[in-house]
Parts: sequence; C-alpha cells; structure tokens
Amino acid sequence: MQLAERTLRLCEIRSPVGEEAELAAYVAAETGGERVGNAVVCGRVARSRPAVILAGHLDTVPLQEGDFPARRSGGRVYGRGASDMKGALAVMIELWRALPRATLPVELVLVFYDREEGPIAHNGLLPLLEKRPDLRQASLALCLEPTDLALQLGCCGSMHATLAFAGRSAHSARPWQGENAIHKAGALLEHLRGLAPREVRIGELSYREVFTVTRIEGFTGRNVVPARCELNLNFRFAPGRSLDEAEAEVLALSRRFGAETVITDRAPSGPVILDNPLLQELRALTAAPVEAKQAWTDVAQLAAAGIPAANFGPGEQAQAHQKGESCGEEALQRAYSMLERFLRGAVT
Repeated sequence: MQLAERTLRLCEIRSPVGEEAELAAYVAAETGGERVGNAVVCGRVARSRPAVILAGHLDTVPLQEGDFPARRSGGRVYGRGASDMKGALAVMIELWRALPRATLPVELVLVFYDREEGPIAHNGLLPLLEKRPDLRQASLALCLEPTDLALQLGCCGSMHATLAFAGRSAHSARPWQGENAIHKAGALLEHLRGLAPREVRIGELSYREVFTVTRIEGFTGRNVVPARCELNLNFRFAPGRSLDEAEAEVLALSRRFGAETVITDRAPSGPVILDNPLLQELRALTAAPVEAKQAWTDVAQLAAAGIPAANFGPGEQAQAHQKGESCGEEALQRAYSMLERFLRGAVT
C-alpha cells in the first residue's frame, strides 16, 4: 500500500489517548504483530544480530472539529495525528511488510504503544517493556516522533508543580481588609517574565532550560478578594540533570517567592547518545541533520530501561496537535528511504 494511502487509513481510525483499541487491532492485522493490551510488537530481540527498534505511539491528542473526514490534498495527508504520528506509523508498517527482514544486518523490531499523549503515569511503554523484557536488549531504538526528518538526540525532562499563594478574602470594595493572593503571585510572575532561557551545551548540541507558567487559578467571585492563587509551573530541563536536581530547583524558586509547592508530574530527561555505533552509522548513511530535542519524548523512558534511543520521524513539529493537522507525502517517502538505507546498510 502506498505510504500516503496507509497514513490516510490510519488517520481514518480515531485513536485519542485512551481509545487505541481499534487502531491496535488494525496494526496487528496488517503486520501480524503480537497484541499486548492496546500495544503491538512485531519481532523479537535475539542475540544473533544487533536489534533496532522503531517505536511509535498509537494515540493522538483529543479530537478537534474538522479532524474528520481525513483526506489527501495538494501532496499532503490531513487528519488528527497525521504528523504526530500516524505518518510515522505508516512508514513502520510499510518497512515491515517490504523489507527482507531475515537477511538484514540488524534485527528489526517494531513497537506500537498506547497512551503517550497523557500523563507519564499512564504511558503504555513501560508496562509493555515489563511484559516483553527481550526488548531491553536492543542496540538502538528510534522514536519516530515528528522531527522534520532531523535526527534529534536526547530530550529535555519535564516537571510540573502547583505553586499556591495564600491570602485572606475580603469584599473587593474594601480590599485593604483582606490580602489578595493573586497579587502575592505577581513577584514570581514578573521574575519569570524576565528570565531568559538557560543554555546547556552537550557536545555539539544546545538545550534550553525554561520555566513556564501554564495555568493560573484564583477566582472565588468577581467581587471577592481571592484568598488563594494556584499556578501550574512547568520546568523543562536539559539532559544530565536528574529528577531530584530539577525538583530541588523548583522548590528553591517557590520558597524564594513564598509559595507552597506540590510536584504533580516528573518526567526524566533523555541522555545524548552521540557515541552509539549504530547511531553514527545512521548519520553517515542518511546525512540527516543532528539537533537537540527540546521537548520530552519516550527516549527518556527507553533510556531508563537500558535501551539507547534517539528521535527521528517524518512528521512536522509545527503541525503536531494543530487544528487541521497534516503531513507531507514527500516527507513520508524520504523517511522510508532513509530508514531503509540504514537498515539495509548498517555494518554490525
């Protein structure tokens, strides 16, 4: 099946996070892979050859108006998940069906998993790795996340925290009789507004550590001085910084501005594997540009399981999660050709 048509078919199957069963059944039927809950694994890591895992998540972000019907137009495929990451899933399926897997210099394994777009606590990858421990022996894993066909190494960690400022309620006509909790948060907000990203260089790559407030709540009534203000603070931190170190920095910041803090989500950073032999061959054989991965991906979870991993995919980062999401058909073909060149030509 043509790559664009395969992508279109995948986009026609609704799979928002937590609703991946129908798509998992389709992928298992098309590949003959092993169904593990709402995940699918094709192949097995053996010791006879180095194993390369191509990994992709089946779920998308929640659906938006205009996502259906999926369509092809002007050399692009339109539909929810086209770039993130059903185009990549199509490339994985077509490689599996077309390549002479028994004679490749590497063992090809495909991993399709669920619930990537939700909280890390519900992510389906780690439970899958627990059920298939052979996967932990792979020599390289590629997460086919949207990278615009660049090879993106590592990934920034992500920590979310709720910072709460306490005040005292009063009538808004007599605010001096209370203490406005939203105003108390102002010093922190002003500090963050002027805080420049912190550059962290690892070899040839540059990552940016940033603090961002993504939500603020303090409403009691429109004529009431708010007695409590809560912020969601997201800290993106570079590879090399541990979760404990990142948490300590968040707590120090909150103490400085007088906030109570609860850490609500901890996702580790992913290491940079510039010295991995198979990754070096991928670079040499495909001439893919190499970049730092600023966002979080499951490269971090694969690394925590002992699997060297990087990001490479045909999807466009600017299209991910967008209304009217699409993926270029030419990019699908280029991704297929680059991965085929690597899988056929790797020297082990």
